[in-house]
Amino acid sequence: MTRAAVVTASVLVIFALVGFAGAQELPGAGNLTNAGSAYAAEYRNDTSATRLAGENETLNVSLESVAGGLVAPLMLTDAGDGTDRLFVVDQIGTVSIVDGNGTLVAEPFLDVRDRMVDLNPSFDERGLLSISFHPGFRENGRVFAFYTAPLREGAPEGWDSTNRLSEFRVDPADPDRVDMASERVLLEIDKPQSTHNGGSIAFSPRDGFLYVPLGDGGAAGDSGTGHTPGTGNAQDLTMIYGKVLRIDVDNATAGNVSGPPENATWTTGAGVLYGIPEDNPFVANASIPPEIYAYGFRNPAFISFAAEGNLYVADAGQDLFEEVSLVTSGGNYGWRLREGTHCFDLLDFRTPPVTCEAVGHLGEPLIGPVIEGGRDLGPVIIGGRVYNGTAVPDLSGRYVFGYWNGNFAAATPPPGWNASAFPDSAENLTPEDVAMWRLQRLNVTATPAEPADTFLLGFGEDEDSELYVLTTGVAGPDASTATGRVWKIVPAGADPVAVEAASGA
Repeated sequence: MTRAAVVTASVLVIFALVGFAGAQELPGAGNLTNAGSAYAAEYRNDTSATRLAGENETLNVSLESVAGGLVAPLMLTDAGDGTDRLFVVDQIGTVSIVDGNGTLVAEPFLDVRDRMVDLNPSFDERGLLSISFHPGFRENGRVFAFYTAPLREGAPEGWDSTNRLSEFRVDPADPDRVDMASERVLLEIDKPQSTHNGGSIAFSPRDGFLYVPLGDGGAAGDSGTGHTPGTGNAQDLTMIYGKVLRIDVDNATAGNVSGPPENATWTTGAGVLYGIPEDNPFVANASIPPEIYAYGFRNPAFISFAAEGNLYVADAGQDLFEEVSLVTSGGNYGWRLREGTHCFDLLDFRTPPVTCEAVGHLGEPLIGPVIEGGRDLGPVIIGGRVYNGTAVPDLSGRYVFGYWNGNFAAATPPPGWNASAFPDSAENLTPEDVAMWRLQRLNVTATPAEPADTFLLGFGEDEDSELYVLTTGVAGPDASTATGRVWKIVPAGADPVAVEAASGA
């Protein structure tokens, strides 16, 4: 079967699955899109604007310098092994350790530079995007990485690159080094374009499974080469793109371990290197990759789990709206039928239609974000975390995040919000479960004189649940520079000299 035939077959499968389930507005009680919410971003004067809480509710914090000399740090995490080490992922292909004394270790913990695609130093969304430590890392030394490799053999001609999910083992003779010869490739996903790669993989504290966010393939509007005609990849359940995956790395024979269809543009280690959780939502349908946990995403580059196990996904918008969703099993999060809470027009990205569907192609409700921002705050959302530390009490229970241009924000859940009661399946969601959160600016005191020189790349968390911020002074992963820095979020009043360094000065 040719690749063109595979795409055509995918479209036919979708319409066969749809049957006569029409796309229409649901009754008000069943509409989960959050359209019209008092906290949804607005479209006015041909642009988008964020609905913020009053200025008197603005929160203030400071940044404490932790480490410098990096290039493009995208994420920070800990190993959960009691060593107080911080692991910083640099987009250029390395993971560095900041030890328990606050010292940046000279040699990298992991280095995939010789296995990666060549990056564009002026701007690139590819690279080493994230790592995640196995919940039993202290005993088994297993660590997982997600990075961009050159286009694999057998991939469609003319495509850009191949994203790779791999498992590594720590060197038994050196706990500060990964044995690079131990790599086992679990997934390879060919990319038609260089953008929309997804990003931060993570283990759930609730179920122990590994979650992997994948972008829609790249390009504008989820359309063009490598994108399903008529629907886009994110709404096509026969495609792996625009989805959040959920896999079992401890039981390779678990669940439905069927591999991808013939001529698929991805390869998997299902049944050999990982299994499928038996309660994944689509395991009973042979037409749908069993790894899929949720769908309808454009570029879910930042995912994180709160302490109780709820999954937060920050999804980059097209031209107008940025969003954060609470994601649950089987949910359809709207792209490209909607951009955030707003209708989306494939022929006019910058003018949302007044009305559109509140359901997907199968008649399932489209689930809106709990946080939505306009482009007045920044061009691309940088997903964060729900704060569960103790150093900054004003942030307790709030989702802290930011934008690529260096702006910060914090969102507060609705009154009476019970994080532990959030449903584990989209079938059980109510409008109250996904009600939008109140959004406030998060001001950094003693802001640098030239904040535009700072690019915000990511957030991180240590073993004490304290938050960190990752910045750089240049727009791309230029390995000839060393303006990348790690900062800790602390109460307002930190040394202004330390904050000024965040501008790359």
